[in-house]
Amino acid sequence: MTSSSAIFHNPNRGALVLEVNGTIDKLVSSVETNGYKILISIVILVAGVLFALFIRAVMRRSLGQRLPPHVYKPFEAIVYYSLVIIAGIGALYPFGISLTSLIIAGGFAGIVVGLATQSTLSNLVSGLMLLIEQPLRIGDPVTVKSYSGIVAGMNVFSTLIRTWEGPIVRIPNNDVFNTVIVNYSRMKARRVEFTIGVHYDTDIDYASRVIKELMADHPLCLINPSPEVFVEDYSDSAIKLRMRCWAPTQAWFATKVDLQTKLKKHLDEAGIVIPYPQLDLHVKEEVRVSLNKGDGNS
Repeated sequence: MTSSSAIFHNPNRGALVLEVNGTIDKLVSSVETNGYKILISIVILVAGVLFALFIRAVMRRSLGQRLPPHVYKPFEAIVYYSLVIIAGIGALYPFGISLTSLIIAGGFAGIVVGLATQSTLSNLVSGLMLLIEQPLRIGDPVTVKSYSGIVAGMNVFSTLIRTWEGPIVRIPNNDVFNTVIVNYSRMKARRVEFTIGVHYDTDIDYASRVIKELMADHPLCLINPSPEVFVEDYSDSAIKLRMRCWAPTQAWFATKVDLQTKLKKHLDEAGIVIPYPQLDLHVKEEVRVSLNKGDGNS
């Protein structure tokens, strides 16, 4: 008997062939039995992936051009893969796999992670809301809480403000989102106003006309709305006149400084006196004081 015939009649080889055939039969039987479930699972998975792709395309059209790339790309990835994972979990449902345990485990894990990263998640969500709403942008002059300056940077966790003095202030996005934000750059014009005191002997109409001429002749003061001057208060030492005009937002500070610098000289040339605090004492009746001279022995 040849060696090939020995191998062919080897009982171990026959058992292996039978085992493989049995496994194949089981797989075929399983496919025949669960074919409908497999088909439903594939449909759920494909539909979930297609839905995720659709949402990603919508996000790119709506948010992709509004948010900075370093902010938008991580946000897109989080949304896309979250939807794909949900679709994958849903694809297990036709096989009778209970999703209750997965949901409970995920819930406990979410609670633990949420408690551990509560501040971080709060800043993340607030940062995304700020980037979507955009109450402030990089380069805007703003006041946030007690800090005023230029927005130097924004990310999903914090906002950077370069104050007028120069230092950079980092403010967590949760604080920015929950506080009052004053943005000075959203309007094309901004009002310049301050108060000047004139002597009580001054003709108010004349002083108002002189101050209005200064603002009307200034190249950065807008014609409409027109400049205005009015009496704000009668203080102890002066009549307080409030002067107002509108200037382009980009030139607001330069306009205010220039007007304040020229106002004193303009009033001096017009003969209008800016008084300093003083107290006038008027004696109604003459008071005589007599001094009794003592005798020389005292």
